[in-house]
Amino acid sequence: MLRKVYRYRWFYLLMAPGLIYFLIFRYIPMAGLLVAFKDYSVTKGIWDSPWVGWRNFQTIFNSPDFPRLMANTLIISVYRLVFNLLPDLILALLLNEIRVRWFKKLVQTITYGPYFLSWVIVYGLVYSFFSPGTGLVTTFFQNMGWGELNVLANSDLFRPLIIVTDVWRNTGFGAIFFLAALATINPELYEAAVVDGAGRWKQMWHVTLPGIREVFVLLLILRLGNILDAGFDQIYIFLNARVTNVGDILDTWIFRRIVEQSEFSVPAAMGVFKSVIGFALVIIANRVAKRFGGSGIY
Repeated sequence: MLRKVYRYRWFYLLMAPGLIYFLIFRYIPMAGLLVAFKDYSVTKGIWDSPWVGWRNFQTIFNSPDFPRLMANTLIISVYRLVFNLLPDLILALLLNEIRVRWFKKLVQTITYGPYFLSWVIVYGLVYSFFSPGTGLVTTFFQNMGWGELNVLANSDLFRPLIIVTDVWRNTGFGAIFFLAALATINPELYEAAVVDGAGRWKQMWHVTLPGIREVFVLLLILRLGNILDAGFDQIYIFLNARVTNVGDILDTWIFRRIVEQSEFSVPAAMGVFKSVIGFALVIIANRVAKRFGGSGIY
């Protein structure tokens, strides 16, 4: 083993920065999970705070808000899972069919651009269109005599607004993964399909989609691991008192417990709960993918 390490020493040297990063910022902080099982006090520190066992988890599960928070988180996460992967795939397939090179680059640049905007800027754009009384779209509705349009404070429109803005911002970036997978498909497969008389649709169905199936399954498994996240940064910015019943999620609840109540143990327990659920979903999804002939993530 030492001879192999010495033989590939330059490869290990290239890996060292990444390994050190994960060691310092991912593995060492895992010692902080003890906070979830203690009555943490800032003055006493992690080690001297009293041990309370599962009490923090009982506080979470006995909270009257937990069912609503869990339901909102799962609904928004499932919406994200469906309406993120499919638009990414469709955009990548459409870009792959464009034969004019400059037009393909132009479309890809336009769709990729919004990814670099922060959610604060995205909300500012949405507010400029739908702010009550002064927004461009709301003012147009009023001038046309169609009544008032209330989008930002309408609980029925909050989740669609979240999904639409998320698709607009992230679809261009998500399509990059599928475009990279499309570039690895052997061109000879398309040539053979043409010889067999397959048109563009049949080539897509029998060559393109099977060629990117593994990447699709991989992204699906990885996103299942984050199904209890639901996008805190976007939700927190778009959230207001009128839509709390449908938009309040686990992460916003954690944020309020930390900032407003200066409580760390219960939010840490919630973080452990989310991590365990995400880890279990990744393991199950990976085994299901292998059962149906896929390679999974490991």
